[in-house]
This record gives sequence, structure tokens and C-alpha cells, in this order.
Amino acid sequence: MAVVIANMIGTGVFTSLGFQLEYLQNTWSILILWGLGGVMALCGAFSYAELGTSMQQSGGECHFLSKMYNRYIGYLSGWVSLTVGFAAPIALAAMAAGVYLQQFTTVNSRVIACLLIGMIGLVHLFDLKKSSRFQLVTTAFKLVLITVFIIIGLWEDTSINALDWSAHWTAEIVLPSFAVSFVYVSYAYSGWNAAAYIVDEIKEVRKNLPRALIGGVLVVSSLYVLLQVVFLKQAPISALRGTLEVGELVAYRVFGSNGGRLMSAGIALMLISSISAMVWVGPRVTRAMAKDFAVWSVFEKNNKKGVPLRAVVLQIAMAVLMVVTGSFEAILTYSAFVLQLFMSLTVFSVFLLRRSQERTVYQSPMYPVPQLLFLGMSLWVLGYLCYEQGMQVLIGIALLIVGSLTYIINEYLEQKRNQNG
Repeated sequence: MAVVIANMIGTGVFTSLGFQLEYLQNTWSILILWGLGGVMALCGAFSYAELGTSMQQSGGECHFLSKMYNRYIGYLSGWVSLTVGFAAPIALAAMAAGVYLQQFTTVNSRVIACLLIGMIGLVHLFDLKKSSRFQLVTTAFKLVLITVFIIIGLWEDTSINALDWSAHWTAEIVLPSFAVSFVYVSYAYSGWNAAAYIVDEIKEVRKNLPRALIGGVLVVSSLYVLLQVVFLKQAPISALRGTLEVGELVAYRVFGSNGGRLMSAGIALMLISSISAMVWVGPRVTRAMAKDFAVWSVFEKNNKKGVPLRAVVLQIAMAVLMVVTGSFEAILTYSAFVLQLFMSLTVFSVFLLRRSQERTVYQSPMYPVPQLLFLGMSLWVLGYLCYEQGMQVLIGIALLIVGSLTYIINEYLEQKRNQNG
């Protein structure tokens, strides 16, 4: 469960509300939005738990799709995970942390972001036990800080806030802007599938994988909804609207100048925990892909401590490149498109799994309702992105084309290797 919580709680929950208030103002609309995000993640968790307990191997979508569809689809999914699935969230979390930490220094926020990625990468480069311990400690810190923030934020009353409990929400949830906001929410919930990437490292997979996926989603969903109430309760819409650093703004209003600075530093540390979680899990996916595909075989080896060192270095390098070359919103949009596409294919494969065998190891409750709900909401997100964010979608498609080219290279290398012996 810790790895799911660590991967889920990241940039989105502290940055999304300001963008959502550009279009929505009703409190019910906001909470319904975040509630739907939690429902979608939970439906996905049910599906991944069924797939993961039936196909007990690390690799996540790459492994699932290779088995349920074909090798090419699985490869493209692995390519997406390798290039943006983890590098993009690392870059986004580092960029947000850089903004929070910039108030303590004169160094540019992007420079701070690159330094953070490099330093956290070093923690995970050499010793598996130490990196795992670091991840557990930072995750515990994250949960404690968010819980304290929620309790105090709900307790403190303010005369001017953004709460609006009127019936106006019925008009807002049918607007196109509601779909716009859901894209940000779906990104904020990304990471719910983290445990599926490290199945080989989970003891008693049949019992613990469903617990990790489902329990992690339930905990994080509850925290997310409560955080939105705190943000809306502690600041007016005029202050929150369009603000990236929502957490920092509310921290200053709740805790005062000195307390706000400390809480901002705490939020930055939480984002560092998210970076760490992605750096921890991501290279394991690269290593799993390297075992199956010759073109990536150079990243298969571990060091003496069991760490996939080359894969970690690759992950760090790609994340730094994204920080240097991309904007926050652009990275979020094109990565959201390709990731949502392959998560949808993965959830759909539950139907194929059920057809292939009479009974799975773990069965998703209320089948097929969770799968249909997930796919319906995914189509909503993908449809909006194609209609409104065409350029970013094209970047995502270009990424898949490049991935297809590397697949052709991989097939050539494997053919040559087989011919040689």
C-alpha cells in the first residue's frame, strides 16, 4: 500500500484546484469532480488487481498487454512507461517542488528541480535497502503532514472563503469545462497502479496486491477530497483561481507567515517523496522491459546491491530533459493522453481474461461495472483531449510512432541474435 500512496500523492492535488476554478466555482462541482477521480482510480485498481494476481510478473501494462493482446502492443505500453510514464510525473513534481522552494533561495525553480531529481536519483543508485527505507520514511512524513494540514484547515474558520454549497452545481457538471477539469483530476490520481509494476517484490501477491491497490486508492481519495475542502474553506476564489501553488497559498493563510514557510517546505518535501517513489518504481519497469526486448537489454543488469543502475540513470536523464525543455501544462497533457490510452486497453483486457479462463485468482467485485465505468470516463478524457488539445495529442501520437520505430529495430536485433545462435 505504501508504494501506491507514495506514487499517488504528488503534484496534482496541490496544483489542480487553481486551474479548475477558472471554469467551476461551486463546491459540490469540485467535490464531485474529485470523487469521480477516486471512483475511476478504484475501478482501475479492481481491474489491475485481477490482472496482476493472474499474471504474477512485474512490468505493469507492458506485461499485461503482451499477454492479453500481442507483443507489439505490450512493447508500446512499455515504451510509454519508459519515456513518459514515470519521467513525466518526476519532472512535474520536481517543477512544482522547485516553485515551492524558490522562496528560500535565489536559484531558478527549474535549476532547483533538476538538482532535486539528481540528488534523489543518487539516493536510489547504490543500495536497494537504503532506497526502500528512504521511501518508507518520506511516505510516512507525507501522510502525517497532510493529515495535520487537513485537521487544522478544517478546524480554523475564515470569514472569506471559496465555499459555495448552492444548487448551482447541477448546471456546472454538464459544461465542457467540467471535462477540462477532470483531465487535471485524472492526472492527480495517477500512480494508483504503481504496485502492479513491482509484483515480483510483493510477498503473497494474491492477497497483498489487491490490498495495496485498493487500500491505497481509498486512503488517497479520502485525503484528496478533504484537501479540496480545506483549500476552498481557507481562501477566496479570487486568490485561488489560476494559482499553481495552491498549497503554499493556503498554508500561509492558515499558519501565518512563518508557519506558512514551514508548511511550504513540508509540501516541497512531500513532492520530493513523490519524485523518489517514481525513481524507485520506474527503473523496475525498464528492467522488466529489458528482459523481454533486445533493444533495451543494456538496462537489464543490476549492480551488486540489486539496483538497476543504468535504468535509474536513464530515468533521471529523461526527467531532467523534460524539466529543461517543456512547460508544466504541455508535459501534463501529452503524457496524460498516452498513459490514459494504455490504461484503458489494460482495463479492457479484463474482459479478455475472463473469456480465457473460468475463474481468475482475484475477481473484481461487481464485474463488469467497474470496468465499464473506467472505460467510459477514459473515453471522456481522451475525447476531450483530442478535441481541445490537438497539438499535445499529436505529440503523444508522435511518441507512439517513435516507439513503433524502436520496435522495428528491436525485431531486427532479435532476428539477428537468433540467427547467430
